[in-house]
Amino acid sequence: MGGDWQTERVSTGGFPYDDLGDFLVALERAGELRRISAPVDPTLEMSEIVTRTVRDHGPALLFETPTRGDMPVAINIFGTERRMAMALGVDNVDEIGARIGNLVKPELIPGWAGIRDGLGKLMQLKSVPPKKTKHAPSQARVYHGADVDLNMLPGLQVWPDDGGVFHNFGLTHTKHPQTGKRNLGLYRLQQHSRNTLGMHWQIHKDSTAHHAVAERLGQRLPVAVAIGCDPVVSYAATAPLPGDIDEYMFAGFLRGQRVEMVECLTVPLQVPARAQIVLEGYVEPGERHAEGPFGDHTGFYTPVEDFPVLHVECMTMQRDPIYHSIITSKPPQEDGPIGHATERMFLPLIKLLIPDIADMAMPEPGVFHNCLIVSINKRYPKHAQKVMNAVWGAHLLSLTKLIVVVDDDCDPHDYAEVAFRAFGNVDYSHDLVVTTGPVDHLDHASYQQFWGGKAGIDATRKTPAEGYHRGWPEATVMSPDVVAKVSSRWQEYGL
Repeated sequence: MGGDWQTERVSTGGFPYDDLGDFLVALERAGELRRISAPVDPTLEMSEIVTRTVRDHGPALLFETPTRGDMPVAINIFGTERRMAMALGVDNVDEIGARIGNLVKPELIPGWAGIRDGLGKLMQLKSVPPKKTKHAPSQARVYHGADVDLNMLPGLQVWPDDGGVFHNFGLTHTKHPQTGKRNLGLYRLQQHSRNTLGMHWQIHKDSTAHHAVAERLGQRLPVAVAIGCDPVVSYAATAPLPGDIDEYMFAGFLRGQRVEMVECLTVPLQVPARAQIVLEGYVEPGERHAEGPFGDHTGFYTPVEDFPVLHVECMTMQRDPIYHSIITSKPPQEDGPIGHATERMFLPLIKLLIPDIADMAMPEPGVFHNCLIVSINKRYPKHAQKVMNAVWGAHLLSLTKLIVVVDDDCDPHDYAEVAFRAFGNVDYSHDLVVTTGPVDHLDHASYQQFWGGKAGIDATRKTPAEGYHRGWPEATVMSPDVVAKVSSRWQEYGL
């Protein structure tokens, strides 16, 4: 299985982490990682162990002896808010949102132009572009042509009816064939053979657009997949950035340090120099292969569909690599804290696009696109409906199926209070908006793939200007002096 990844490295365990191994050192020192030395099967058994661990709010896991593949498996490394904060080098992910908020000034132009301008200023102030290096740990071992064997990697079969082995945390690199603009994305990869992978590029993703241009030009699309990157780069691959913002610039901003990149050996792309494993190859124009089923984060199997095929011509890796993956399923799962970090980090930028929003929450059971709760300082009739429509026009928020709008005296993260408002403050003949629009590629409920019905619930106080003339009632709230009196005498009551 290779050497001991901890004792063979010199690490401070501090931030920023040079690579995945450094982060695992930090997790273990903090009591946030558990080694499993017993042999464990990456087919189903590993998934059941991880699912139970996540639901018990348990540690990151390092499976040292998988029964398939030639290297240890690191998983659940982002599975709690504490570990997500450690990955990003903060005590709480809200700190990064505050950093962004302090730099994004209100004089910026509203809309996407303002967001691009704001992000550009962030990069100039707090970050530097990635830097190239000629010598990379990720290229310590090199396999070409017939020597490429993806079976060396302990890919997972997570659920019984999955279509096979999947690699679930491969960071996919492509370039726009005409502009040369780089994209970094996170897509599941089904292993079809020892040297081919299914590329599950969803319709709304930037790599899909790159592939479409290459096909129109009749060109192969070069692709590089990095597995086991440092945690900030891994997070950046999931971030919903506008297409013209480089994910490695964003990673540099988060790390406060440049990301080292190396030229691939066989394709004209750059990848993180300290990735654990890199797969290099190309997608042939016009080629498709059946991909799936796959038990996704929706909690259901996504059906078999035809997707492009990556032909892996070169595989490189560190001397003693660690394989990184993630389990997907009905929440709660490891991607919950990742989504929460995105929500808190990008709130200042969303508020730049939609200034009406005071706060927002994406409930984990809503699996990212199904539900968004926003609070507003209501100022005029139908203000809530205006915000709903703004959300449905905002980049990937356009995929949201249900929007609940509450007044700004309601914490969107207090789901009991939100439910109280939504259940009690709504006349559904007046306060419900139903429309049609794009939905997530994985959405199984829409009657047509890619588009379907959406709803907005106005759970704010209603006003005469909106046609409500009964006089909105006052909420029952105890007087502050009684609250203080009871608090001061609480021990006397013996309760």
